[in-house]
Amino acid sequence: MTVHKHRRSAHRLLTLNQRCTTAVALLLSLVLAGCAQNPPAPATSEGVVAPGEDGATNTAEPVPGTHPYPIVDTDQSACYSEDGLETPCSSSGVQGQDAQHPGARPSYADNGDGTITDAVTGLTWQKSPDTDGDGDIDVADKLTRQEALDYCENLSLGGHSDWRLPSIKELYSLIRFSGTDPSGYEGTDTSIFTPFIDTDYFRFAYGDTSAGERIIDAQFASSTLYVADTPNQDGQMAFGVNFADGRIKGYWLSSPQGEKTFYVLAVRGDNEYGTNDFVDNGDGTITDRSTALMWSREDNSEGLDWYEALDWVDKKNRESYLGYSDWRLPDVKELQSIVDYSRSPDTTDSAAIDPVFDVTAVTNEAGQQDYPYFWSSTTHAGFMQYPGKNATYVAFGRAMGYTHGRWLDVHGAGAQRSDPKTGDPSAYPQGHGPQGDAIRIYNYVRLVRDA
Repeated sequence: MTVHKHRRSAHRLLTLNQRCTTAVALLLSLVLAGCAQNPPAPATSEGVVAPGEDGATNTAEPVPGTHPYPIVDTDQSACYSEDGLETPCSSSGVQGQDAQHPGARPSYADNGDGTITDAVTGLTWQKSPDTDGDGDIDVADKLTRQEALDYCENLSLGGHSDWRLPSIKELYSLIRFSGTDPSGYEGTDTSIFTPFIDTDYFRFAYGDTSAGERIIDAQFASSTLYVADTPNQDGQMAFGVNFADGRIKGYWLSSPQGEKTFYVLAVRGDNEYGTNDFVDNGDGTITDRSTALMWSREDNSEGLDWYEALDWVDKKNRESYLGYSDWRLPDVKELQSIVDYSRSPDTTDSAAIDPVFDVTAVTNEAGQQDYPYFWSSTTHAGFMQYPGKNATYVAFGRAMGYTHGRWLDVHGAGAQRSDPKTGDPSAYPQGHGPQGDAIRIYNYVRLVRDA
C-alpha cells in the first residue's frame, strides 16, 4: 500500500529537567575529553564528542544541567555492496554505511561475581539469564513481566541488592549488529549464527526448541510499556529486545495462549541513562546535550529507498545544509536514542519523539493518520545468500502488521525492525513474517552529526 504524506509541525518544547551528573561520570568524561581530536564544537551546540585513542570510547563532555547518555556503537564493521554481499568499505560503492562511522566501541569488564560492567554506559548487568540457577538457559528461565519485575527487585548479586528490570533504552544499549538474523531458518543448529549480544561476556541461548519454541524466541524483557492501548491485545504491551534476531518489538503480555514470558537480565547503576536533553539551536538544528549529537529539526518529508536515502544525505552535505557538511544517516542506536516512549499516535496524537522535532505525517496501511519509519545506516544482516539486503529502521509511528485479516499496530511506536533496502513495497500486500510486518521500503530520513 502506498503511504501518503502530509506536513504537520509539532510544537517545540525545551526540556531541561535532568539531574546533575555524578562525580564518577564527570571525571570519566573529562579524562576522555582530554583525548579529543575533533575541532571545537560550533557556538550553536553545547557538548563535544571526544573520540578516544587506543580504543577509548567517545563520551559527551558534560554541560551544566545535562545528564550523560553515551551511546554504545553498533559494532557493525562490515559494509555491503548493492547486491547485498559483504565487502570492504573502500570498495563497496555505497558510501555512508554504519561501518564507515565508528562510535564508542563496546567495552565490558567481567567482575567475576556473576556481573558485567559496561565501560561506556557505566551500567552493571547480570551476566546470565539463568533465573532458576540450574546452570542452563531454557524455557524454564523465562518469566512474565510481573515475575521479571519481582525477580529483579529481590535479586541479590555481586554484593548488591539495588537491581532493576532495565528500560528499553538501557536494554538496547547491549545490542550489537555484528549478529546475524536466523529468521527463515528451518534447521536446529544455531552454531552457524552470531547473536546480537556479546557472548564473550553475557550468557545467551536461542529459543528452547525442545519445548516447542522457535529459534528466534529469545526476547528479553524491558520495564517499558507501550503507552497506546493497541487493538487485538487482551492486556498491556511491553517492549523487549530480541538478541536472536536483532529487533525491538512490543509484545502483548497476555493472549489466548497465556501470558508472555521473557528472558531477563537485571541491571543496576545510573537510573537516568537514556534521558535526552534537547536544545533548539534556532537554526533548524537540535542538539541533544546528553548524547552530544546534533539533529536536523525537520525530516526529508518523503519516502526513499535506502540507497536514495544515502544519496540524499550526500546531496545535503554538498549543499552545506543548515551550515554543515558532515551530516550522516544515523546508525540505528543513535536513531533509537531520540525515541520518546511516553508518546504515540494514539495517546499524544504525535510521533514517538520529543515535539521539539518536526515530523512529516503519513497515512498508514489501515488508512489512519500516522508517522513514518525512519532509515538508519545499519544493515540488518541475515544468513541467506545475500546477507546485506535489509537495513534497520525505527518506527516513530505505529509499527504496522497484517494480522487477523486486517492492518493493526502490532509492535508499537518505538519498535526497531528492518526493510529491504530497495524493491517494490506492493510485492508485500499483507506484510511479511508471522505477524505480517508492513514492508514499506520507502522510509524517511533525519540527519545527524557529531555536535
